[in-house]
Amino acid sequence: MFSTFFIDRPILASVISILIVIAGGISIFTLPIAQYPDITPPTVMVSTNYPGADPKVLADTVAAPIEQQVNGVEGMLYMSSNCNRDGSYNLTITFNLGTDIDMAQVLVQNRVNIAQPRLPEEVKRQGIIVNKQSTNFVTIGNLYSPDKRFDNLYIVNYATLNIKDVLSRIPGVGSVTIFPANKDYSMRIWLDPEKLQARGLTTNDVVSAMQEQNVQVAAGQIGQSPAQANQTFQYTITTLGRLSDVEQFENIIVKTAQGGRITRVKDVARVELGSQTYDTTSYMNGAPSCTILVYQLPGSNALDVAEQVNKTMAQLKKDFPEGLDYKLNYDVSDFVKSSLDEVIITLVEAFILVALVVFVFLQNFRAMLVPITTIPVSLIGAFAIMQMMGFSINTLTMFGLVLAIGITVDDAIVVVEAIQRKIDEEHLSPRDAAIEAMREITGPVIGITLVLMAVFLPTAFLPG
Repeated sequence: MFSTFFIDRPILASVISILIVIAGGISIFTLPIAQYPDITPPTVMVSTNYPGADPKVLADTVAAPIEQQVNGVEGMLYMSSNCNRDGSYNLTITFNLGTDIDMAQVLVQNRVNIAQPRLPEEVKRQGIIVNKQSTNFVTIGNLYSPDKRFDNLYIVNYATLNIKDVLSRIPGVGSVTIFPANKDYSMRIWLDPEKLQARGLTTNDVVSAMQEQNVQVAAGQIGQSPAQANQTFQYTITTLGRLSDVEQFENIIVKTAQGGRITRVKDVARVELGSQTYDTTSYMNGAPSCTILVYQLPGSNALDVAEQVNKTMAQLKKDFPEGLDYKLNYDVSDFVKSSLDEVIITLVEAFILVALVVFVFLQNFRAMLVPITTIPVSLIGAFAIMQMMGFSINTLTMFGLVLAIGITVDDAIVVVEAIQRKIDEEHLSPRDAAIEAMREITGPVIGITLVLMAVFLPTAFLPG
């Protein structure tokens, strides 16, 4: 019998048990930790912006060319898109579970590049972003101004410039999203139709003038080779490139007429520094704020990521201007820690109950040690199998371990009781009693375990 082989070789059995515990113990520290298992298909998002376009124009000029090319990309399940009235376009491509998300992003990027020549020039100028989309939140927090000293626009831009990049560099962070989006500082030009008409100008005239005069160019050098033999100095010419303040935009020349008359932007429009969009906003307890969402990279440790995010925010908070504060509203590590705590509590309870039951009924301290030893070997060894099968430590796997504790305890008590009965009733030696007992109960123990497993087997066939 299989059991007899190990009964006759106790040292080998002990060594194998120790190796199982060591392998499981190492795996505990290397397994990824998450709230839920990775069962959601990977997604890639394509986003761009067409200022001033309505949803129908977006659908016809932007969505149609991109989706015609992206449709049918290798491994794709389905895709969905939305065209918003603020001119933003988002396309989400969902891939088969198990698809390499990095390769999927490259494939989508290649398809988008094919579609680019058919897109409007303004969309090309804005740029098309192709990003991996993570679905697992690690933390959700709010940067806000309790005394309302700062407005929503300032807070969003402060988070974008000083927080987003720092959080994105943390190992295990997939992406960082700041809501509301599209709240960058922008120069807003409010045109006066009557003044435009009086000067014979159109909106396109103003746009063209700004595009021509608000550029970054290389002005060249004076005295650069080849030059005259007596050329002693070489000068680099610097010119005003991108305009940065309201006054500079107001002085852009839109039109020149005979007699030296000049029409500037300030003659036909009002210029102000404001937000790119005003469609969305965020508040916390009535105070202006922005929401910072940190997503977990697949395969990373949620506890470590959440801890690093909280430490980083605590460090950044020291440099916040007066009147700005941060509050953590959601932390996935709280749920994961609760699950782990429940498993630990269940383990302790199982040890105590098994020890009491075995000692009370068998009145043998040595027999009590057997099931107490088998439980940690079985459960810790399970982590090594989880590592081999690509599982993570999450709520569902922890729940499975809790259920497995009951099966392990039942089998251990049955085996110990059978061996003790052989010793007491038939007066056999411990070795002979173990061999004889295992010959009788190996089949029933396996049968009981399979029956208990069969109870949960139908859940493996649930769709979704």
